[in-house]
Amino acid sequence: MSEHNQKNQMQGPIVVKSVVPKNRQDLIKWNGWGYNDSKFVIKEGPEIYFSGKRYPIGEQRLPHIYDWAKDVLNVDLATAKPKKIQGLPSEDLYPKPNITAENLDKISSLGISYSTKVIDRLIRAHGQTLHEIYTLQNSTFTRIPDIVLWPTSHNDVVKIVSLSNESDIVVIPFGGGTAVSGAPECPHNESRTIISLDTSQMNKILWLDKENLIGCFESGIVGQDLERELKQLGYTTGHEPDSYEFSSLGGWVATRASGMKKNVYGNIEDLLVHVKMVTARGTLEKNCQVPRLSCGPDFNHVVLGSEGSLGVITEVILKIRPLPQCKKYGSIVFPSFENGVEFMREVAKRRWQPASIRLMDNDQFKFALILKPESTYVALVLDSIKKFYITTIKGFDPDHMCVMTLLFEADEADVKINEKNLYNLSKRFGGYPAGEMNGERGYMLTFVIAYIRDLGLQYEVVAESFETSVPWDRAVTLARNVKFVITDECKTLGITHFLINCRVTQTYDSGCVIYFYLGFNHSGLGDPVVLHNRLETRARNEIVSCGGSISHHHGVGKLRQKWYPSTVSDVGVGLYLAAKKQLDPNNIFATNNLVPPSKL
Repeated sequence: MSEHNQKNQMQGPIVVKSVVPKNRQDLIKWNGWGYNDSKFVIKEGPEIYFSGKRYPIGEQRLPHIYDWAKDVLNVDLATAKPKKIQGLPSEDLYPKPNITAENLDKISSLGISYSTKVIDRLIRAHGQTLHEIYTLQNSTFTRIPDIVLWPTSHNDVVKIVSLSNESDIVVIPFGGGTAVSGAPECPHNESRTIISLDTSQMNKILWLDKENLIGCFESGIVGQDLERELKQLGYTTGHEPDSYEFSSLGGWVATRASGMKKNVYGNIEDLLVHVKMVTARGTLEKNCQVPRLSCGPDFNHVVLGSEGSLGVITEVILKIRPLPQCKKYGSIVFPSFENGVEFMREVAKRRWQPASIRLMDNDQFKFALILKPESTYVALVLDSIKKFYITTIKGFDPDHMCVMTLLFEADEADVKINEKNLYNLSKRFGGYPAGEMNGERGYMLTFVIAYIRDLGLQYEVVAESFETSVPWDRAVTLARNVKFVITDECKTLGITHFLINCRVTQTYDSGCVIYFYLGFNHSGLGDPVVLHNRLETRARNEIVSCGGSISHHHGVGKLRQKWYPSTVSDVGVGLYLAAKKQLDPNNIFATNNLVPPSKL
């Protein structure tokens, strides 16, 4: 890297060695979540471990999972036989690419790396919804991309989109593959050739401007790569969604993502300064990189949340910040979920939020405890003393108490002030500080929890998450009502062993985000995807009736399409369709996200 002749600017590009290889299957599970070397392993005994060294619980015995699985989900891990997961799919499992020799010659002439192998096409045919992963493990998709292209620059994308528009070829952008909305799925009835445009090789840091604290990045860069490289230079974006290990910058913009530390750094729309998107009509971008622009509607917000339906995001300029001097975890125990929510509301009123503040309900708190590794004798004694104090002296009921995790990032003096304010304020709501270790464990649980789903699938247990944002005065009611309707629908469907829990993950002046986890044993009850759709539809309707949103940061995709018109109004749908017609008149970005094809 050389220094630019302008003061405080650094010239790029910095070529990033990504944690996610071009052949993703070499490191990342093709039919599940996460790294190939990271998973829950059950040995004789049963002895349960989490493999690998990537996470704090790696290669440690997890003795609490066994009883929990038996009591809550009726799965005896000692006797139940896990379902065998099929290996890499063979070429004859899926149809040959639907592409003419003429179009293949045109694509080849672009000089851009491509593949028509089944495994490469299949990996980019899905995200991480229950439907997609269950289909991968038990069936086949009716439609997958016909060819995968790996552009390495904005100009490569321009060539691909131009050729596709001229030749009536469909383009579906693909980033980190972490979507939980059905967004990357190919439309079942699409007869045209489908290109999966994989942005993973567009992962350079193009430049940094230290004076103005902004940086320009290619859209395919993965969250952990971006933060690792910036950290070496003394900076951070501070954007850390739950999927940050694998999700891409372009995907963050395309879905209007939110990170765990948004209180300090902002959501993606707050971090975004400038974005470049290649459409069928040309490149959409502003002509300057100023902090704010008053010149009509902000077209950044046409790109934000567009979910691949209007074009391909290629380059993004984000705000960056110097690394915080101090980073510290914390936790608080509350006697009830209601007490914790009331405390969070007061913190939001005073704008005292640390970088991250999250509240687990009682069921999720108990769920988190099952991932606690086997303790040493000293740790067991200390835990017993703390438990005795909380449940006996403080009078907390173990079946109602909740835990809040905290992350502070700022100057050391500011962190101390923030800590003191929050811990003192928590006393008014019955709170009791529970230490840094519990805070860090709770924060890191986010990155491990997704692996639980893949374990459950081997034992006829399916699980999924969904989220919403809601006004403060309806938060507790919404959480309670959603749990009630899930319980009621489980009775109707004959589901006797299930879990439904939640946590409050982000706070705003006017409301908060509630994130739900739903799982159930479907043994002998039929197609679990159909059952789950019944449950989530009931839950989503209840969320809407309680004043909640159809999504806070997961996006719409195809999964929540039915609620989109009532969310934005018929006029809003018409406005989106007008933008679609202007930017993509031939519908080459035929993702069918946001609105069904019948509307186009």
